[in-house]
Amino acid sequence: MVFFRLANFPTHSPVESLTSSNLQSSVPPSLHCGRFTLTFERPLVMGILNVTPDSFSDGGQFLSRDDAIKRAEQMLADGADMIDIGGESTRPGSLPVPLDEELRRVIPVVEALRSMNVPLSVDTYKPEVMRAALQAGADMINDVWGFRQDGAINAVKNSNCGLCVMHMLGEPRTMQVEEPVYRDVVEDVRDFFAERVNALTKAGIARERICLDPGYGFGKTEEHNFALLAHLDKTRPVATDFPMLVGMSRKSMLGAATGRKKGERLAAGIAAAVCAVERGAVIVRVHDVAPILDGLKVWQATKAAGQSRHH
Repeated sequence: MVFFRLANFPTHSPVESLTSSNLQSSVPPSLHCGRFTLTFERPLVMGILNVTPDSFSDGGQFLSRDDAIKRAEQMLADGADMIDIGGESTRPGSLPVPLDEELRRVIPVVEALRSMNVPLSVDTYKPEVMRAALQAGADMINDVWGFRQDGAINAVKNSNCGLCVMHMLGEPRTMQVEEPVYRDVVEDVRDFFAERVNALTKAGIARERICLDPGYGFGKTEEHNFALLAHLDKTRPVATDFPMLVGMSRKSMLGAATGRKKGERLAAGIAAAVCAVERGAVIVRVHDVAPILDGLKVWQATKAAGQSRHH
């Protein structure tokens, strides 16, 4: 088992030496994730690697295996702590990809990146892809359906992979067509997480393998998205400390707040990442690794300076 701690990472700047102490008032315990145990002395950055022709942001750019490997190497050089590989777009309005096509896109990339000694996540909801990805060496399964599809829990329960349970109202094809309705979006997402955690643990899955993602943009209005960001810490089931993962990079909620088009949302993405870690997120899933990391380092340095005055 490899332990992922801050000291294991290359030092990106002098700020790193300020940030080796616990910078959040309440840091979740470690996350067991395949070959790795992730710890959260600082927020971790998960780089997005879409091997799809139709993802909303970078579809088609990294479709070939060699291009995908180069992109992963660049994200790691920029400071990514993890890589999330996706072979089916789940953007609003997207259609499912045939199983054999998703396997063809994803598995060779997992096999190629396995030797990089970095946690590899695979973004899929299909049990067959989960099994194949784990066999190929994936360390985490990131499921937009929250392991609700038939066979999903069985596909992962006997492995030691990490599980990212995401909330989605509806399904990708239709989730933003009709106005999403919640009784109370924060409470509803929290109730969903509690139900999914119960289903997973009943199947014998250790709690230490589970992290949670509120699913920004998945069956939510912009008002819902920002309520979930403002109250992120309250979406975690009561009396639990599951690690929270967030993904807002380039999404329409940032466009709604700024009026910026998809390719112009980097500054908004940095602000969103800082807002999220301030509210308890410990993994930030992003396209633009280096600038987001810079924003988080400023947050870390500020937090460290604030804590040092109390000692």
